[in-house]
Amino acid sequence: MVRHSSRIELSQSALKTNFNFIRKKVNDDTRLSAVVKANAYGHGIDQYIPMAEKCGVNHFSVASAHEAEEVLNVCSPSSSIMIMGIMYDEDLPWAIENEIEFYVFDTTRLEKILNAAKEVGKKAKIHLEVETGANRTGLIEASFKKTLTFIKKNKEHFSFEGLCTHFGGAESLSNEFKVSKQFKRFQWYYKQCKTKNLLPKFRHLASSAATFMYPESHYEMVRVGVAQYGFWPSPDIYYHHLSKEEKQYENGLKRVFTWKTDVMDIRTVKEGEFIGYGTAYQATHEMRVAVLPLGYSNGYPRAQSNRGHVLIRGKKAPIVGLINMNLFMVDVTHISNAEIGDEVVLIGRQKNNVINVASFTNSTFLLNQEMMSRLPSAIPRRIKR
Repeated sequence: MVRHSSRIELSQSALKTNFNFIRKKVNDDTRLSAVVKANAYGHGIDQYIPMAEKCGVNHFSVASAHEAEEVLNVCSPSSSIMIMGIMYDEDLPWAIENEIEFYVFDTTRLEKILNAAKEVGKKAKIHLEVETGANRTGLIEASFKKTLTFIKKNKEHFSFEGLCTHFGGAESLSNEFKVSKQFKRFQWYYKQCKTKNLLPKFRHLASSAATFMYPESHYEMVRVGVAQYGFWPSPDIYYHHLSKEEKQYENGLKRVFTWKTDVMDIRTVKEGEFIGYGTAYQATHEMRVAVLPLGYSNGYPRAQSNRGHVLIRGKKAPIVGLINMNLFMVDVTHISNAEIGDEVVLIGRQKNNVINVASFTNSTFLLNQEMMSRLPSAIPRRIKR
């Protein structure tokens, strides 16, 4: 099998550490739903799902029916899948047949769901998403009582799996007033369920940020996204954790993935010569330059041109010139023993040095999850202990 120009290694032990850390934040009977949308935040659905199941996780949240199918192809029969976003009408029978859970945020769709459930001969496993203040998707107060009446009337065709909403900005302390309002609105919806004597199996509001920040929002399930992969949702959440634990530092979360490539070529550049396209970088002295076989088409941000670093033989090598579609160059003048074929760490640790995702996000203004989710699925992922 021919080799790709880069590779991603996934650490099973780091993932186990992360889930153990997260579990300490919630009650023993609170279910963890692993959010694995965007190809498991770039980690790779095919590899990541079995890794998470080894850690005792058996509920997975995705953004679409297409992603649900990807998870269904690799998860164990005992695991559950929940679609939080788009699902076309023609996919309703498929979802019901495969017992896929899905959000309902539009009352006009209930009749179609009912018809699909009758056609398949199974109950539709639904989560009612309610509007509390994020103003994205969700059932509004004016129509919620009618929704409950419809479900109760046709209860032999519906399984009321969950009542849910999404906090709009729980990762920032400045949004605490907004989160508080959303929490109160959500409680109103739950009171309507109690009035109708129609209770969900799970209430879920909390993302990674709310899981750490708002324990009162945990209820029966939390939806953990970025934290499971080893990233704090924001500096606010990290410092809140340290304050609550009365600690100055704690590395409770570990990065699951390392991104690597290899030196493709090494060449000498004379003083005054330009490196790469245009005049973005001019050699101020004679230099040794390593050429690396990937670029922005492989998910490496072009904004790292002339500012990013990689690791070669445990030392940081600065990027020189513009990052191209399929290659870029780094200065290895100070790494005299660098050779063609040397392993290069793009993100991760090599000896005593580390390149964090933050090295990208701070200079490119990308979110951690934005950077990771842009990594092409074609890059091979390999699980390490």
